[in-house]
Amino acid sequence: MARSILSRLRQAAACSGLGCALALSGAAWGQQEPASDLGLDREQALRTSQAAIGRQIGDHILLNREGRPVALSSFRGKPLLVSFIYTGCFQVCPTTTKSLQETVEGLQKSLGPNQFNVVSIGFNQPADSPQALKAFATQYGIKQPNWDFLSPPAAIVPALAQDFGFVYTATPAGFDHVLQVSIVDAEGRIVRQVYGESVVPAELGEPIKLLLAGAPVQSNELLDDLMDRVRILCTVYDPKTGAYRVDYTLPIQIAGGVTFFVLMLMFFFNEWRSNRQSARNKGVRSV
Repeated sequence: MARSILSRLRQAAACSGLGCALALSGAAWGQQEPASDLGLDREQALRTSQAAIGRQIGDHILLNREGRPVALSSFRGKPLLVSFIYTGCFQVCPTTTKSLQETVEGLQKSLGPNQFNVVSIGFNQPADSPQALKAFATQYGIKQPNWDFLSPPAAIVPALAQDFGFVYTATPAGFDHVLQVSIVDAEGRIVRQVYGESVVPAELGEPIKLLLAGAPVQSNELLDDLMDRVRILCTVYDPKTGAYRVDYTLPIQIAGGVTFFVLMLMFFFNEWRSNRQSARNKGVRSV
């Protein structure tokens, strides 16, 4: 029983920490980019993303989890998968990253090890520091040697996002951004954008197989089909209004966790005070 209570207290404390991190992340970006309550235009965001296909990626210099500089050009010679995340995201980014991890593990078994590389880029600067990305990777158990987490200098984030066709905007609860994995060929050109919260293995595996075989990779299906089939934004679609909105479910859960934590502290304090009073009463009676 005691262990169960302690476990729940730890979970509540962790939720409290996450809530602080969410607030800090939004505040940090709020100094650089004005917040938008409306989020992104999904059609325009998708067109911007698709327009990056065929684009040569610039030789940007980022920092790895150990704080050492890494040039994107250093990944040339093999296919590369690139995703953008921010460490203050507690639902979609972790879910998408976990899905990508499962897909990567499956592809490594079918294609063999070291056939391609993976990079996750933290775009919320300065919050997505090398240390924050290292903690994110550790928290979600990502240990693949061919997977790097990179932190760009704040000054190059706009150019980096433009190269990849990655669209994002600040919102009251964090960021609204395109859920995409960019497939880059051995020469550093984007050949395919894969969208969605859950990454289907075939959507990454087939293009990688073609790249390894030296065959051309065809572009995605029609934009209308993509928008009908896949959730492309890091927000929740509201069918009643026909718009995307911020999901406040997690903040509510965090508030509930903090409330539980406070209540448990009050419970333990009252128990301690009651036991102490009982001990005093026994001492008086014995005298």
